[in-house]
Amino acid sequence: MDFEAVARAEVANAQARPVRIVDGVVTRPAGSNAETVQGFLRFLRGRGLECVPEPLGFGDGVEMLRFIPGDSGGDAWRHQHTDEGLASAARLLRRIHDESQAWNSPADDLVYCHGDPGPWNFVWKDNSAVGLIDWDYLYRGPRLDDIAYALHWFVPLRSDELALRWHHFPEVPDRRHRIKVFLDAYGDLPKFDVVGVVTGRMEATRDLVRRLAHEGQEPQRTWVHDGALEREDEEIAWVRQNRTLFT
Repeated sequence: MDFEAVARAEVANAQARPVRIVDGVVTRPAGSNAETVQGFLRFLRGRGLECVPEPLGFGDGVEMLRFIPGDSGGDAWRHQHTDEGLASAARLLRRIHDESQAWNSPADDLVYCHGDPGPWNFVWKDNSAVGLIDWDYLYRGPRLDDIAYALHWFVPLRSDELALRWHHFPEVPDRRHRIKVFLDAYGDLPKFDVVGVVTGRMEATRDLVRRLAHEGQEPQRTWVHDGALEREDEEIAWVRQNRTLFT
């Protein structure tokens, strides 16, 4: 793993989407779907979900949201090492998915997916997930899309080296156990091939990064320049080759 390249990509991400927090208000550049996202967040909060940011509108090309106190970003990893933290994130995601079905949707099994539900986008207090932020990739789709993405990063379905160095686990986690904890906490899911679903989601995410980079968007362009697509191909192959760790 080229950690220097990853660090450069993180800097590019911060430069592309600078975020400021002043007096409890988050301001950041408005994405192309910011109006839709704010409408969705307003809907969820109207149904009693205070676990998503309160939308405060737009001004001068930025969107404004109420800050949710707690740890997120790089401070998030330690909170989800325990079974309790892991399960809390699964339950929160389930609640959001279920409530989302009533927003501009026909009666079917699709939900509104977050699209990027890694530990860094959850807000944490005392090893418990209390919020989910950064809804830039909101879209309507099967709930397994978000579940697969979350499993990849929470379990994680990644190498021992990355679990220790990137995810900061004190020892290599029992991945099979963590998959069960997450899925049991989310609840009421049909059986599915975890490796097949997760690698399929990884491929879809890789392809999205490629497309956005081709369109000149940052930080995706920097990610691709620094070898993100090749690293992702290697990780996909690793998950498939180590199926026995997960099933």
